Amino acid sequence: MGVPEEPKQLEEQRLGPVVRRRDQVQPGTTDQRLLDTEGDSEWVHTDPWRVMRIQSEFVEGFGALAELPSAISVFGSARTKPDSPEYEAGVRLGRALVEAGFAVITGGGPGAMEAANKGAREAKGVSVGLGIELPFEQGLNPHVDIGVNFRYFFVRKTMFVKYAQGFVVLPGGLGTLDELFEALTLVQTRKVTRFPIVLFGTEYWKGLVDWLRDSVVAGGKASEQDLLLFHVTDDVEEAVALVSKEVGR
Repeated sequence: MGVPEEPKQLEEQRLGPVVRRRDQVQPGTTDQRLLDTEGDSEWVHTDPWRVMRIQSEFVEGFGALAELPSAISVFGSARTKPDSPEYEAGVRLGRALVEAGFAVITGGGPGAMEAANKGAREAKGVSVGLGIELPFEQGLNPHVDIGVNFRYFFVRKTMFVKYAQGFVVLPGGLGTLDELFEALTLVQTRKVTRFPIVLFGTEYWKGLVDWLRDSVVAGGKASEQDLLLFHVTDDVEEAVALVSKEVGR
C-alpha cells in the first residue's frame, strides 16, 4: 500500500454558510472536530454553549408545564419548621387552593414550599415544584408530583409567572423577597395583567408594608397606587378568595 499523499493546502473552504480563503482556511472538517475525543473541553464553559443550555431550560420548562390547569405560585422560606404555625398555614393554603380549582406551584424545596405542596397533594390536586441548582439545595420535596430543576434563576422565575394566575407569598427570606418584588415590578409596569399578589401573615409583612408607604411612596420613589398591587391577610380562605376573584374564578 502506498503512502497517502499530503493534503494540499486549500485556497477556499466552505463551512456551512461560511467561506474561508487563503490563510483563514481551517484544518480538518466540522465532523472531524465533532468526533475528535481528544479535543479541548473548554468550549462547554463558553457563553455560546450557555445560551444553548438556557434555551434548553426554557424548552423543558415549557414542555413540562404547558398543560397545567390554572395555577397559583406559593412562595415562602425553605427554613420554615414543620412543627410551626407557618408550616401548617402553608398546608392549609395548598389544600384550599386545590379545592378552589387551582394547581399549586412552589420552588419545590423544604419549609413553606413543602407545606404548600403537601396540602395540594393531600387534596389530590396538581403539586408542582420548580427547583434550582444551589450548593446547599436539598432537592425536590416528596410532595411534588411534577418537578423541574433549573440552573438559572431567571428561567425559573419566568416559569413561576408564565404558568400561574397569581402569587401567595408566605413569610420568607431573600429568595422570597426577590420573587415578590419581581412580581410587583411586572404588575406595576404592566408586563402582566390581572395578576393578584397576596402577602400571607400581617405581622411578618407589616414592617415591609410600612417601609413601602412611609419611605418609598413618601419619598416619591413609587406612587400611592402601587400599594394596591398587593393584599395582606392572615386568613387562608380570604387569600384564596382574593386570588380567585382577581383571576375571574
